[in-house]
Amino acid sequence: MLEELRISNFAIIDQLELTFAPGLNVITGETGAGKSIIIDAVELLLGAKADPSFVRSGAEKAVIEATFTLNDQTAAALRPILQREDLIDDAPVTALSIYRELRSNGRSMSRINGTTVNQEVLNEVGALLVDVHGQSAHLSLLKRASHIDLLDRYANIMEWRHTLAHLVTQVNEVRREIKTLLEDEAALKRRADRLRSDIEEIDAAELVPGEDEELKAERNRLSNSEQLAKLTAEALTALYGEDSIGGQTGAVEQLMTVCALLGKLSGIDPAIKDDETLAEEAAAQADELAKSLRRYADSIEFSPGRLDEIEERLQTLNTMKKRYGGTIEAVIAYADKARVELENIENSEEHLKELREKETKLLKQVGDQASKISKARAAAAQKLAANIVTELADLRMSKTQFEVNIEQDDDPDEGCYVGDRRVAFDATGIDNVEFLMSANPGEPLRPLAKVASGGEAARIMLALKRVLSQADHTPTLIFDEIDQGIGGRVGTTVGEKLWALTREHQVMVVTHLAQLAGYADRHYRVMKLIDDGRTHTQIVALTQDFQRIEELAAMLGTLNESGYQSAKELIDQAADYKRTNGGNHGGGVMQPKLV
Repeated sequence: MLEELRISNFAIIDQLELTFAPGLNVITGETGAGKSIIIDAVELLLGAKADPSFVRSGAEKAVIEATFTLNDQTAAALRPILQREDLIDDAPVTALSIYRELRSNGRSMSRINGTTVNQEVLNEVGALLVDVHGQSAHLSLLKRASHIDLLDRYANIMEWRHTLAHLVTQVNEVRREIKTLLEDEAALKRRADRLRSDIEEIDAAELVPGEDEELKAERNRLSNSEQLAKLTAEALTALYGEDSIGGQTGAVEQLMTVCALLGKLSGIDPAIKDDETLAEEAAAQADELAKSLRRYADSIEFSPGRLDEIEERLQTLNTMKKRYGGTIEAVIAYADKARVELENIENSEEHLKELREKETKLLKQVGDQASKISKARAAAAQKLAANIVTELADLRMSKTQFEVNIEQDDDPDEGCYVGDRRVAFDATGIDNVEFLMSANPGEPLRPLAKVASGGEAARIMLALKRVLSQADHTPTLIFDEIDQGIGGRVGTTVGEKLWALTREHQVMVVTHLAQLAGYADRHYRVMKLIDDGRTHTQIVALTQDFQRIEELAAMLGTLNESGYQSAKELIDQAADYKRTNGGNHGGGVMQPKLV
C-alpha cells in the first residue's frame, strides 16, 4: 500500500508530506484547491508522461517521492521485475521507495530503491502498486487487453492458464525447429552434396595411417640406389675380403683366425677362455652382418617406374592433407565426422516428420486445455455480467446492460484442434474476451471505452472493482471524479461500496459528496492558501469529530446547526454501516506531516 507521499514544487503544491494507512482515505476541499493535483503527482510518480508545466513557477524541478509497504502477494509479483533490473537481492522485499524528478526543461529522472530506472520499468512496477481511476483514458479496466485476465481471476482458473501457457511454449519451440529446418533445406542440400564428394574422394584414396612416411623413406632409397649398392658392396668386401688371388682377407675370415688362435691359447692358459668366447661371438656377428648386407644388396632396386608411382602417391596424399587436415590421421578423422553429419542431414526429413507429429500432438493438448478454460469462462461470464448489472443498478445505472463477449477465430493452418475445427490460440487460450455495455435502453452493446466517460465511467469502474475485488490484486485503488453526476442518495451507496473495497485494497477517493466522505477511515481536507501573492496547497488530516462534522457541513453547503446535525448523521450512519458489515478495516486516523 501507499504509506508515505512527499511532493515538492509540483503545480501549486510547494512542500507536502502525507502519511497514509490502510482503509478508505478521503480527500475533500474546495474546487481548485489541488485535490486532483495530488492524484496527478501519484500518476507521474508511477510512470505517466512528464509534462514540464507541472513544475511550480519559479522552481527548477518538481520532486515526487513515495514509500510503499508490500504484502506477500505484491512482493511476489514485483520480485521478477526488480531482480531483472538488479533493484533487489535475494532478501525478502517488504517495502519499495520510488522517486521521480521533473525539470522545467522537460527532462525527468526516476529511481526505484535508489537505482535509476527508465519510464518503461516505472510503468511496469507502478501498474502492480496503484490503479488510478479518473478520466476514461486512465481507467485500466476499460482496456480490452485486461478483460481476459480479470475474467479468468474471477473464474479462478489461473492455474489452468499456467498449464496452457506451458503447452503453448512447447508448441512455439517445436515450430521454431520446423521453421529452421525448412529455411535451411536448400543450404543443407548443398552441404550434403559437398560432404558426399569429400567422403568419396577420401575413400577412393584408401588412406593408411603412416603411409606417407613409409613412401618418403622408399623414395629416398630409390633415389639413392646406385650409392646404396656401391656402399653395400664395399661393406661386403670388408667383411668377406677380395676374391682375386692375393686379395685382401675379409674381417670374417680374420675373426675366424683369431678364434683359432685363442682356442690354442685357452688350452694352455684357461684364463683366456672368456676372450675366446668374445672372439667367437664377434666372428658369428660379423658373419650374420655379412649375410644381412648380402640380402640388403639383393633388395636394392633400380626402378624408375616405382619412383614415379611413389611421387604420384605422395602428391595425392599431400593434396588430401592440405584440403582436409595436416596429417593422414586428420584426413581420416574428417571423413568419419563428415559421415556422421551427412547421416544427420539425410535423416532431417525424418526429423521434420517427427517434429510435425509432435506439433500435432501438442496442438491437440492445447485444444483440450483451451476448451476446458473456454467453458469455465463462459460460465463465469454470465455470473460476472449479472453481478455487475446489480452493482450498476445500485449506482443509479439501472438501465445499463453489461455483457462479457467471448469470441474465437478460426485458423485452418496453424490453429489448435478443437473438435473438427482449428482455432487461433495464444498463451491465454482460444478466446477473445471483451466487456461490452449499453448505458441506455435501445442502444447497442459497445466496448466500455467507447461508451463510458466522466463520472459514469468511474461508477462502472467501481462496479467492476466491487465484483472483481478478489480477482484484482492491485493493493492501492485511487478514484477521482467518481461522484460526478450523482446525488446524495447514490453517494451513500458509493461510499458503502468504496468502503467495502477496503477488505481487499487500500482505497483513496477525491470527492465533493458529503455522503461519500462520511465513510472515510481517514479524512484529509485540501485548502488553497495565498502567501505573499503566491498560491499554494495545504492539506490537513481531520482527526477530530468536530473537524469532520464541520467539513461535511461545508460540503452540504449549510454551515449552521442544521448542517452540523446533518453532517453528524452522515458520519453516524456510516459508522453504523461499518459496524454492521465488519468493522473499521482501516484503523485509526494518521496525521499528515506538513513541511
